[in-house]
Order: sequence, then structure tokens, then C-alpha cells
Amino acid sequence: MNTFGTIFRLTSFGESHGAGIGGIIDGCPAGLRIDIEKVQLDLNRRKPGQSRITTQRDESDTVEFLSGIFEEKTTGTPIGFLVRNKDHKSSDYNNLKDVFRPSHADYSYNQKYGIRDHRGGGRSSARETIARVVGGAIAKQLLEQMGITINAYVNSVGTISVEKSYQELDLTKTEDNIVRCPDQETAEKMIALIEEAGSNHDTLGGTITCVVKGVPPGWGSPVFNKLHADLGFAMLGINAVKGFEYGSGFEGTKMYGSEHNDIFINKGGDVSTLTNHSGGIQGGISNGQDIYFKVAFKPIATLLKEQKTVDKALNETTINPKGRHDPCVLPRAVPIVEAMAALVLADHYLQDKTSRL
Repeated sequence: MNTFGTIFRLTSFGESHGAGIGGIIDGCPAGLRIDIEKVQLDLNRRKPGQSRITTQRDESDTVEFLSGIFEEKTTGTPIGFLVRNKDHKSSDYNNLKDVFRPSHADYSYNQKYGIRDHRGGGRSSARETIARVVGGAIAKQLLEQMGITINAYVNSVGTISVEKSYQELDLTKTEDNIVRCPDQETAEKMIALIEEAGSNHDTLGGTITCVVKGVPPGWGSPVFNKLHADLGFAMLGINAVKGFEYGSGFEGTKMYGSEHNDIFINKGGDVSTLTNHSGGIQGGISNGQDIYFKVAFKPIATLLKEQKTVDKALNETTINPKGRHDPCVLPRAVPIVEAMAALVLADHYLQDKTSRL
């Protein structure tokens, strides 16, 4: 499936070393004013070569809108867009044509289709997330009209974690450092660890926290399209993601029910809660509190060091990959997490408009 969403839908296309990555956004309401510079800003946050701790592949990742926007407003018709690939070195992958890289999609992809594009992973490359970031940037602008904000940040890298809750952090400082962690002291430790891993031709994983403010109560469904389930589906579809938790998550399993329950209160004439262990979602439906969740990313599987594997003929062999790769995907994954959250929420906003008279 290459289409995501029910009403607000994104279809993506393209491969890592093909002509480009693009997509079609369908279901976006007409009359939405689009700030293309904001779209490009999110692409710039995702693109390679932006700092010393990311891959040095030099891609401008400039978006071209082909349809659906006229005089800076959406027309209600499909929004087509394209980001052309420019700095791809396919020769770096020639020695990987017939071998299966450890922990990559090479073997499983080949078993499914009987053919694969070995250049940078082809369709299974994280470069495909360009389309998600563009779609999410449009969705963000739809949600901004309702005062909804989405802010993600790097919460941990390897064994180094932010010890503060998101409420104690100034999320406006997330972009103040190259690792995208709003806690500057912790950020410096993360950067040093990533640089050490890179110098050893190794990689690191970690977690990203995302905070959504301003979602009104009532978005989501009680059975198959629970809001948290759709968020989990979106996050687990991002390359390298190994886990998702929302609200109190796994830590909540250590609490008694009497501690975990969010007590309802009257706050200025509106229903609120004393705590928010539910993460802003109860029964699969938003309750008006902050929605917050955490996404776990594995260490990138491409190591610039020798590893054992097998080839298509089942011969044991070794590989020593070349190319330009991230020692840690987390800094560039922050806008991807935000984008997928925005796509889910924009879709649920439009679904909510059809759920009652």
C-alpha cells in the first residue's frame, strides 16, 4: 500500500536512486492558504548534509508543486508534488547487488517481489519519507488554523536521555542544536556520543518524543480507528522504528490504578483532568488534553565496516559497505514524526466533521 489516510490521503512514489520522490495529496479542503516556505523548511530539517552528525549526501530537496495550489491556496483538487534526486552515487552499491545486508529489507523485499532495486534500498529507503514530510507540512497548515501545534524532539540517544518531562522543557529551543534536543546540556552529550559512534563506523538508536497541543475532545473512533492506534500505525510505518508508546506507556504498568486514573475536574467551565497519564486519548478518542507519545528508533543498519552475510546463492560472504550514511537517524527523523502525526490528525479532523449533524 502506497496510500496513507482515509479522507486526507497521501500517495507517495519514487525510489532512493530514481529520478525523484513525489506524491499526491487528496482530500485537502479547498481555500487553505499554503505557505510553501514552511513546507520547504520541514524538508530542510529532514534533508541530508545539514550538520556534521548527519550523512553528507548533498541534496537540496527542493519541492516542486505540480497541481492543486493556485494563487497560494488549495483548489480542492489533488495536490501533486515532486522532489528530484540529484546527488545519488549508485556505484557505491554495485558490490551489494547480490548480497543481503544484515537487518535491511534486502532479503524480505526480494522474497516478496522476486526483484529489488539494490541502489540505496530503492523503495524501502528512508528517502521515501520526503513525500511524508511534504504531505505532513500541508496537514500542519490545515491544523494550525485550529490552533493545533505539533512539536517533536530527540528524547534519547543510546544510553543518554533527557531526564525532564516535556512540560519542563522549552520546546522552542529544539532547533537550537544539531541533534534537536531542547535540553542543551543533554544535547551536547548526545552529539559527542554520535560523533564517537561515527568515528568508529558504528551507529546509534534512540527515542523521539512528540507533543500535540490544541486537539479538541472528540477526535477518533471507539473501535478500529482509535486515535492512538492510528498514530501507532503511522509511527511504526517510519523506517527504523521499533516501538511506540503514548501517555504513560510502559511506565504506567508499574502504577496502581488509583495512581494512574486521570481525575476529571471543572477548569474554568471546561472539563479537564488533574493528570494526563492517558496521553490525551481515552477510549480511542481525544479528550482535549495534550497528546504525547514516544517513538523508538533502532540503530541504522548500514555500518561502514565489514560484516558477515550470505548472497542470493546462499554462499557465505562478507560485505564492507561504502557510501554516505547517518551514524544516527534521530535528528533527521524529528520532522518525519511530526509529519506523520499531522497526517493522522488532519484525517481525523475531517472524519470528525462527518460523524454528526
